[in-house]
Amino acid sequence: MSRHVAIVTDSTAYLPRPTMERHGITAVPLTVVLGDRALEEGTEISARSLALALQKRHSVTTSRPSPEVFAAAYRTAAEGGADAVVSLHLSSEFSGTYDAALLAAADAPVPVRVVDTGMVAMALGFCALAAAETAEAGGGLDEAVSAAEKRAAGTSAYFYVDTLDYLRRGGRIGTAQALLGSALAVKPILELDAGRIEMLEKVRTASKAIARLEEIVAERAGAAPVDIAVHHLAAPERAERLAERLRERVPGLVDLHVSEVGAVIGAHTGPGLLGAVVSLRWSPCGDLPAVISCR
Repeated sequence: MSRHVAIVTDSTAYLPRPTMERHGITAVPLTVVLGDRALEEGTEISARSLALALQKRHSVTTSRPSPEVFAAAYRTAAEGGADAVVSLHLSSEFSGTYDAALLAAADAPVPVRVVDTGMVAMALGFCALAAAETAEAGGGLDEAVSAAEKRAAGTSAYFYVDTLDYLRRGGRIGTAQALLGSALAVKPILELDAGRIEMLEKVRTASKAIARLEEIVAERAGAAPVDIAVHHLAAPERAERLAERLRERVPGLVDLHVSEVGAVIGAHTGPGLLGAVVSLRWSPCGDLPAVISCR
């Protein structure tokens, strides 16, 4: 009988709750600090509440989970019958979450492999799904980690923000880049590159930037079997329009998810965010792209 490998991620993966429950994935929450209140993402503060706080210019910061919270998650997995845990997290360039997980893993009751995916949002979520599907198909610890890493290698994330100010305040983009964008009155298209947020293109208007975002995503997807996630913050109409256009333009589309980001990512991007994640679909039992599971 194969060993049971449990999958742990963090709340910035933004996986739908039914999906997490179906695959037995645990998400450890990050914290949003609103004024003098520390609130857990996903349970104590919503994206909508966060957007309203930002619009009112309230002080908002974010914080990693403590090692103790991760330790509790690993103990729970072991008590539930897991022989090993794969713990997959957002880029260490953005947060100390990975480091906290490493500290907890050292004393866990079962082997824990902590992975810095270099991803965030559904780019991270797709990695967690790949690991979970591989474990469900009978894969062990190494196979589940490998599946997540392969999924990360085939995943790209692009996004548009109305302003770079929130990313600058949180230290997620250089001050020089942010000031240049403001001075030139351009609308930026950004990408996730080696775990960092980098400027990809500068466009003169919001409508042109969103149209260009659509083109970039469609070009990146090509004709291969892919999953796509469209994210937004307080911009549902933008997200639905982009999703509809991608359904028309991407011939290899398998699944398309549309969701509002949580409070942690929202705190660093601000209202108006529109993002898209393109992830090559991999089979959990081999290296070839596949539309369906091998089970």
